[in-house]
Amino acid sequence: MKSKKIYYSFFIIYVIMLIIVDQLTKYIVRVNLADGDLDIIPGVLQLHLLFNTGAAFSILTGKTLFFYILTPIVACVIIVFFLKLPLESKYQPMAFCLATLVAGAFGNYIDRLAFGKVTDFIYFSLINFPVFNVADIYVTLSVIFMLILILFKYKDEDLSKWLKKKKA
Repeated sequence: MKSKKIYYSFFIIYVIMLIIVDQLTKYIVRVNLADGDLDIIPGVLQLHLLFNTGAAFSILTGKTLFFYILTPIVACVIIVFFLKLPLESKYQPMAFCLATLVAGAFGNYIDRLAFGKVTDFIYFSLINFPVFNVADIYVTLSVIFMLILILFKYKDEDLSKWLKKKKA
């Protein structure tokens, strides 16, 4: 039981640290980029302050109430999946992915609660990619790695062991 508490405590601390990094970067950008953009690699990468009331790529713009309701529900579902993971080392990559996904969701949720919009600032001008933030990176990379794990690492029996209902 003690190892379970340590395991979960580690992931709670991991999620909190990721959220702090996300919020700190957004704060620094809000304070320092109010007057204009900053070229990191001219013509390729710049910091460009933008506020987004929608989801990724500005879909569902202005549907803030929807995100106030949806984000905690989705986060709870992800946490349930996390808690159902067997405490075996083979599932640790998935645990990191789920924890990173929750951190990304809460990172943007904090912005919505505090400002009614999400602070975005990373812009790849070379390919005119939509402006995004650190929490978006967490969400994107965790989903990509989860798909890789599901497709290439875990066998059907691994997934059924994880997702099966526990008997009373």
